Amino acid sequence: MDSLSSDPAALLRWYLDAGVDETIGETPIDRFKAPPPKAAKIEAPSATIIPARVTAPLSPLAGKLTAEAPPSPIVADANSTHIAQACTTIAELKAAIEGFEGCGLKQFAKHTVFADGNPQARIMFIGEAPGADEDRQGLPFVGASGKLFDKMLASIGLDRATNAYITNIIFWRPPGNREPTHEEIAVCLPFVQRHIELVDPAVLVCLGGPSAKTILATAIGITKLRGKWHEYQTPGLSRPVPTMPLFHPAFLLRSPQQKRFAWHDLLAIKKKLAESL
Repeated sequence: MDSLSSDPAALLRWYLDAGVDETIGETPIDRFKAPPPKAAKIEAPSATIIPARVTAPLSPLAGKLTAEAPPSPIVADANSTHIAQACTTIAELKAAIEGFEGCGLKQFAKHTVFADGNPQARIMFIGEAPGADEDRQGLPFVGASGKLFDKMLASIGLDRATNAYITNIIFWRPPGNREPTHEEIAVCLPFVQRHIELVDPAVLVCLGGPSAKTILATAIGITKLRGKWHEYQTPGLSRPVPTMPLFHPAFLLRSPQQKRFAWHDLLAIKKKLAESL
């Protein structure tokens, strides 16, 4: 670390490699400064409390239901929906996404990460969001997780150059590799939906929890979703597409004991592809 402190450029590169690529604020905070004295608590005079008007009767379980209610479904952004639906080819869709300025993630990203592989493939994989390696190269699933993903494809006779197509639900890297927000997903979702319609795959695979929850419009986690076939349908598709949620390669690198479940799911995907011929 002594050599880094004497070389500011090397220190910045070290921070970038560690995933630190944004600042929190421009004004430094003195953590050693004594806190200001607390203001004396002023007791308000007692008064009669008038309850707020209730327009509808409340159930005794209302508080419990509110606390345990699932998150609201993601509603597609109207502006990006209009732009996406106007695209009639994958090339037009790519150009529209690259020229789109409605997502704040774009200003922090080096590249727009659109897709990789053969758009004529019968199987389409949808991941979560670009990481640092993807952002640098402008391609989905590169780096360590990309190498594992390529091995997963090869295990069932697929490769991204000839018979697999890959994209993400987010086209720009979130700073620090954080999970994308609901708002960011909502902005990108119409492009993802149109992307699926234009590719029109025989089989769809969602890689990771955020992808599966977004595509299948559910709050259920990936552990319960994987291993089961679901259906994806939009007005732009002629028929429902069989959809399999699969553990993300990055998760499998962190949890290798889960690879046996991923292998089971890959075999199910291979069988479904064969049945759809």
